[in-house]
Amino acid sequence: MLEDEQVILRPGVVEVIKTLDSRGILHSIASKNDYSTTMRKLAQLGLSEYFLYPQINWNSKSSSIKSIAASINIGLDTVAFVDDQPFEREEVAFSLPQVLCIDSDWLHDIRQILDMPEMMPRFITEDSAKRRKMYLNDILRAQAEKEFVGPSEEFLTQLHMVFTIAPAREADLQRAEELTVRTHQLNTTGRTYSYEELNEFRQSPKYKLLIADLEDKYGTYGKIGLALIACDEHVWTIKLLLMSCRVMSRSVGSIMMNYIMMLAKEAHVHLQADFLSNDRNRMMYVTYKFGGFKEIDRTGNLIVFEHDLAQIQPFPPYVTVQLKGLDFVTPA
Repeated sequence: MLEDEQVILRPGVVEVIKTLDSRGILHSIASKNDYSTTMRKLAQLGLSEYFLYPQINWNSKSSSIKSIAASINIGLDTVAFVDDQPFEREEVAFSLPQVLCIDSDWLHDIRQILDMPEMMPRFITEDSAKRRKMYLNDILRAQAEKEFVGPSEEFLTQLHMVFTIAPAREADLQRAEELTVRTHQLNTTGRTYSYEELNEFRQSPKYKLLIADLEDKYGTYGKIGLALIACDEHVWTIKLLLMSCRVMSRSVGSIMMNYIMMLAKEAHVHLQADFLSNDRNRMMYVTYKFGGFKEIDRTGNLIVFEHDLAQIQPFPPYVTVQLKGLDFVTPA
């Protein structure tokens, strides 16, 4: 508690914060304190910019953690809570059993956190190293949207979004693997693929592996979309289609799907899509349905969709779509 102005950082804390940040692990604060005093002290220490959506109030820490997870749009099972008070850890563990609770006093050296398996991602990609900056840009976008007066499409237009689709390169595969691991809500199957598996798909003539990124006037969102299509002679099947939850409000989720439909129509093949339902990804089921896909088979949680490709929606007018290393096609 900040009862006075004398705050001494525990040895190694700054190193831990900055190292985890460079690995793409985001930080926030769940603290029972005065907001203004705490943020002023963090600014003096040069650390305020490292904490997203800080919850500094007198609420329970479990409620603060839920608010943080909702703001960042991540699952509670991806959250670690570090605290030196047994009561606070027990309250969070009871209310939010999905959260990993860590006793900071139990650690001989706080830098031991850096060696925990949960804190060591397999790859540190260009996107993960910029993750905090991209979320800070999201905060600016959200504030601008809140202050904007007019139809939502006008707001989207003035963002000057550019959506780029390209065949995945070997240099993209670390991020592609990361997307399959991290993306849950906007993921048609929830399946994860390793770097090695994705590289095999990338090199195989029987598959198309497409990756998408998005940018606007505030900066880049990074690589935010991935599609894996199995290409048989007469039938193409979308085995995986996912979009980062960070672009959920940008109304760009159907662009990749529509492009695949255009490609399939040009190739004169049937287009099917696998959907594996779980407790998080219903939005992608709705995306397929609104996109004109119809169920042709259901086995357990696996649904197979098919599209007749008679009507394909054009790309939204508020986004510039760029294709790199791909043919541009338009609906007939």
